[in-house]
Amino acid sequence: MTRRSALQAFVPLFSIPAFLVAADDEEGTTRLTIQVHNENGKPIDRASVIVRFKGGRSVRKFGAKIRTSWELRTNQEGWVKIPPIPQGNILIQVIAKDYQTFGDTITVEEAEHTVDIKLLRPGKQYSAHE
Repeated sequence: MTRRSALQAFVPLFSIPAFLVAADDEEGTTRLTIQVHNENGKPIDRASVIVRFKGGRSVRKFGAKIRTSWELRTNQEGWVKIPPIPQGNILIQVIAKDYQTFGDTITVEEAEHTVDIKLLRPGKQYSAHE
């Protein structure tokens, strides 16, 4: 058997499972896109976005659990794209300077989901000593 024919016999063994894994890799996960803006619709850049999978179907990637927690920042247009995360209950927290902190748990059951978040300015502070 020549080296080339041995390689040709060897390649099909790995190409089929790789194809099946690639197709199965996305199953059970979602790709979140989050847009953060203020009450006037102006995008908020550099907002901290924390996303955590809280419960649902666990997903494995190549035999290991996939990452279930992300901490990212929005871009200049107020967008952040979250890498694949398991579908189910997902906690989203957004923190930005000069705005109230946002927090909510959403349920996601589709492969792609967009979340629109409006941050509000903090209310007036009151003191009992005034």
